[in-house]
Amino acid sequence: MMIRHTYLHKLCFAALSLFCLWSCKEDIDTSSRYVFTDQTVLSYLEKHSVYSSYVDLLRQVKISKISNSTVSQLLSARGVYTVFAPTNDAIQSYLEDLVKEEIIPEPSWDAFPSERKRDSIRQVIVFSSIIDGGDETNACYYTADFPDDEFVLGNLFDKKLSIRKPEKAPDSIYINECPVSIKERDILSINGIIHQMEKVIAPRDVTAAKYIQEYIDNQKDGFLACFRVVQACGLLDTLSKVRDERYEELYQTGMIKDLPNMTGEGFAEGNTAYAPKHRLYGFTIFAEPDDFWRGEGIDPKAPDLLQKITQWILNNHQYSDEDKFVTDENYQSENHLLYQWITYHMLPMRIPKSKLVFHINEYRYNMSKPYSYTIPVYEFYTSMGKRRLFKLIESGASNGVYINRFPITDNGRQGSGDEIGCDPDKVGSLVETESTLAILDDMANCCVYPINAPISYNDKVRDNLQKNRIRFDGMSLFPEAMNNDIRLKKATAEEYKHVYIPNTVRSYNYFENMQQNSNMNFVYYNAWNDDWCNLHRDEMKAVGRFEVMFKLPPVPRRGTYEVRYKVLANGNRGVAQVYFGSNPEKLPAAGIPLDLTLDCRNENDAKKVGWENDNPNDDDYSAEIDKRMRNNGYMKGPQSIDSANGTERGYNDRENIRHIFVRQTLDPNETYYIKLKSVLDADKKEFYMDFIEYCAKEIYDNPETPEDIW
Repeated sequence: MMIRHTYLHKLCFAALSLFCLWSCKEDIDTSSRYVFTDQTVLSYLEKHSVYSSYVDLLRQVKISKISNSTVSQLLSARGVYTVFAPTNDAIQSYLEDLVKEEIIPEPSWDAFPSERKRDSIRQVIVFSSIIDGGDETNACYYTADFPDDEFVLGNLFDKKLSIRKPEKAPDSIYINECPVSIKERDILSINGIIHQMEKVIAPRDVTAAKYIQEYIDNQKDGFLACFRVVQACGLLDTLSKVRDERYEELYQTGMIKDLPNMTGEGFAEGNTAYAPKHRLYGFTIFAEPDDFWRGEGIDPKAPDLLQKITQWILNNHQYSDEDKFVTDENYQSENHLLYQWITYHMLPMRIPKSKLVFHINEYRYNMSKPYSYTIPVYEFYTSMGKRRLFKLIESGASNGVYINRFPITDNGRQGSGDEIGCDPDKVGSLVETESTLAILDDMANCCVYPINAPISYNDKVRDNLQKNRIRFDGMSLFPEAMNNDIRLKKATAEEYKHVYIPNTVRSYNYFENMQQNSNMNFVYYNAWNDDWCNLHRDEMKAVGRFEVMFKLPPVPRRGTYEVRYKVLANGNRGVAQVYFGSNPEKLPAAGIPLDLTLDCRNENDAKKVGWENDNPNDDDYSAEIDKRMRNNGYMKGPQSIDSANGTERGYNDRENIRHIFVRQTLDPNETYYIKLKSVLDADKKEFYMDFIEYCAKEIYDNPETPEDIW
């Protein structure tokens, strides 16, 4: 039955769930359910015989190991549930598939070799089919509101379901490649919405290591050459990692706690910050497909594939002249050319296609028109293997996300910021997100994207990176933020808006690239629905007698760089001494302490940094303002970031201040760290971070082409 969109949301919003799967510690009390003449999810399913097998499973599967309540009770109580209900035929077909896989001898629930295996399969069917919206107001999923790649919230396994909408069949929708019924969808109940499924959603949930090994064993076409290189370089052990079991135990036993009364702890806003439920690992591989290698005269099935690709890398100079490598047959050595080449195709985080770059509050972008892109947006990450800089970028003119693209932009003071051209040798490699080759949901811990041109960290790439200002969001430093769906989650419930990063300094750090002392609390603000003039709106904060250290990305070339730190200067901050260097045990101080208590909304504080409105009719005068601020160690915020829903540029927002705290020679073979330490005798002053940027001397001190304001 079809319903109107607005009617759906009115009912869904009125029925927010009181029951979250992972917090249930007692049996569900169904006596307090809403009393309407309409039906609950369960009662609707019970009244339609096509779902009788599914209803039987709902009555048998418990919601957790610590509860006697069944999922049927969950779906009869208050809530906001999205249910992908398989028909009887779908469940029977699934049992027949298990026979083909030799898991059971005949398609019957009585045929399982053990009760434990049978219960496990039942749970897979049920848990995979239900999304519990909890307190999230937009979690009643109507087909018109399905995202383009995966749902914002996970299912009862806390795993995200993928979505595919074929362009040539607009009415067809696939959930984890299982078809949604065209006729029986968007069925509204008082506690959720039901979509009939013609196939059971039962993800294999295999690791990347197992998937790749099976791919190779079956000589499957598509990424065979890439996967054989990955295997030969000894990377399957790394790709087998899915979850930090130590953290899992600490969280499940209550050793990892949330941060209550956050305002009382000194943060400017918020109630409780919630600790992550898991610490997951993930990976993304960008791969030249097998057709590319055949075009280069290399057979992906050739016995000497590894030698041929190594020779191809040499012949095509897919490396930097500064690289030191060997070309023997010890491919697992980090010094081997093939190892260095393939690891530059890999990032230590699983990135869904909607998060390859983030379109949120760049100049002239309007979130109500999410696919109308404007100026280039980009992400800088550190590759696996040898630490090398990796750039992802997309603009209104690029027609997709590219790797290491270096476009020409209209970046004058009165410019638009748009991409207006791109030299042929700087186009980069297109990430083919819509290709049927893309592997987005078959592996528990990895995505694989085909690319349309080969990639490597060669000298041209390194030179172009150095000629670019390298601005990286603070959260891009932490693969865990992406792997655990912390960063920029499109949700507004408190558990997603304020995320507490546990202080586990005595054992290990939740963020591997961050160390913090025991006298502070660290919270990530996911400002998805807030109108803050930060890069991507979100921000990181610490409160207390903070001492926090971050590992930074590498620079592309040896040279003199400025290192800058951006703050919203609104007076809520503390005073921090910055330390910067390559020895994390003995970092030297970088200049005088940064006074983050300045409130540049105040005229007097604005004058201290030299801030003044630019003159749109006099670019020379505006440039003089910038020079005066630089002499004081400050810069305005970038013009590329909008505030107030696009009505005010970040460059003209007095709160947006960049501090220049380092100007020195940096080396690409060194790993650099930044430490910020409170110098105030105060327990409730904030440390804040939005983004950091590297800027080479050739950019900031260029007499012919001054650094742009974007």
